[in-house]
Amino acid sequence: MPIAAAFSNINEYLEEMLNWVRGKGKILIVVHDNPDPDCFASAMALNHLFVMKLNRQAVLSFSGMIGRSENLVMAKLLQIPLTPLAILDINDYQVVCMVDTQPGAGNNSYPAEARVDILIDHHPVKESSKRCRFVDIRPDYGVTATILFEYLVTQNIPIGTKLGTALFYAIKSETQDLGREAAQPDRKAYQHLFHLTNKLLLYEICHPKLPLEYFLSLSNALKHAKVYGSILVANLRSVLFPEMVAELADFLLRLEKIETVLCMGHYNNEMVLSMRTIRHDTNVGEIIKALVAGNGTAGGHGMMAGGKLSNIAASSEEMLRIERMLTTRLFKTLGTPKVKSEKLIHSNSQS
Repeated sequence: MPIAAAFSNINEYLEEMLNWVRGKGKILIVVHDNPDPDCFASAMALNHLFVMKLNRQAVLSFSGMIGRSENLVMAKLLQIPLTPLAILDINDYQVVCMVDTQPGAGNNSYPAEARVDILIDHHPVKESSKRCRFVDIRPDYGVTATILFEYLVTQNIPIGTKLGTALFYAIKSETQDLGREAAQPDRKAYQHLFHLTNKLLLYEICHPKLPLEYFLSLSNALKHAKVYGSILVANLRSVLFPEMVAELADFLLRLEKIETVLCMGHYNNEMVLSMRTIRHDTNVGEIIKALVAGNGTAGGHGMMAGGKLSNIAASSEEMLRIERMLTTRLFKTLGTPKVKSEKLIHSNSQS
């Protein structure tokens, strides 16, 4: 199991990996469910590496749905060729790559027991990942796309406008313009890639038209949000696409005096969770694991994390029960007494 860190330099690691792939058949690249810009850009870059060095095209696969408007526009304008994993037979592929997720992580639909040959990610290492043939996991990086950018630079592979725009936007969105969990390599990649981007495409991706459902979910978030001092908990109830939970967690974190946000929404018999914080002394990746312990899966970093609880009924009573349970666990995990909540918005009744 060659691990990138064990090699004297990344080029040596890449040469061994490429030599191994060269003698194999069809290539599959798997990303996490409901893919985000980091998934898109990382998969595009890895495929570009195979095309340029081996003259081989990979199949880029995903599960779930692409619901966030920015992600839909990105996939359309950059012509990202995505194939639903459900219609593929994984046994047809002699090389299986996984980017921005890990085997059995709970956020991808690839069978946990199935073979993964090449693994590239920036989340904390899972035990199951150690059985992969080639592993490059860098938890100190803010974005998986940065790792793939370094692959291309190391191999002296030119980066075209569409791929450059994809990689740049992945870093931009994941790190909030380098303000959240960006490491030095992310900053270097961001600065280099800026000059390669198509600014018109970038503008259209960053400022898409939003569907009515976005504003309905925002209304639900504001109506049901509860403030506990510097912590905000928002229950969106039912959402039409799961990315909305993370999107509104980012949005609500901008509220003055709020330092940590726990956002949740019901989608497809699951309660989707997202946590955000501005505190550097808090690890929400570990906190959210404690919140779902025994009930679901979760993971993340110091300042951003996500998870889900499965087999959750769509009733208002069940969603409120989940909210109470998670809120209680949140304060217990933080080791602080639960303060009285205040509604974010108070409805004014007229006499």
